Amino acid sequence: MPPETDTKTSSADAAKPPKSKFTADRGWPGSFEGETVTRRSFMTGVALTAGGVASMMFALPALGFALGPLFEKTNHISLLDVGPVDEFPADTFVPQVVTTTAGIGEVGKTLVYIRKNDNPTPEQSWPFVAISNRCAHLGCPVRYIEAAKSFICPCHGGTYNFEGEVTGGPPVRPLDRFETYVQNGRVMLGARFSVNSQLERVPTRDPGEHVDGVWQVLYPPRPTT
Repeated sequence: MPPETDTKTSSADAAKPPKSKFTADRGWPGSFEGETVTRRSFMTGVALTAGGVASMMFALPALGFALGPLFEKTNHISLLDVGPVDEFPADTFVPQVVTTTAGIGEVGKTLVYIRKNDNPTPEQSWPFVAISNRCAHLGCPVRYIEAAKSFICPCHGGTYNFEGEVTGGPPVRPLDRFETYVQNGRVMLGARFSVNSQLERVPTRDPGEHVDGVWQVLYPPRPTT
């Protein structure tokens, strides 16, 4: 025979009436006869749903922008032949127009300043130095001025030294560079990349984006840059 306490508990559960689905029977404030959901509960649910949808509209694009590069495949460009090695001295830059994106006409071309790397460093061990003419401020084309041994941006007064480091004006980082290789006595260009203030290679960034300190976290790289 089961204990007396169990018998009482079972009897109480069996005698407990089922909960009504009508709000008036439950004693909810503002309820009406025959309704199962109060207007207050309904409007609260609508407001919470609308707020959740609005939050997702802002959060999902930001999350996709931040995490998208982790899942996107990058297409490596073919090496570009820019001429024989003896055409590029170490004491000055030689401008060369190259096609970085084929099939889109003049838009896919860019100007690159190239010289022999006579002082390789651990950060810049490429056989040749190939500097992009795209200003690190807003992307305007810079010019190499032989007399000043400097790069000058005519748009907003940005200036860079012989190594492409910022010496004045609004640019936020040194000029971008290209990978360089030597094949069969000819200079070949590879992918473009950005460098920080120590001329160390970092993932390619858009103009105006910092690459030093915490800024490299706030400006994540994009494969399509």
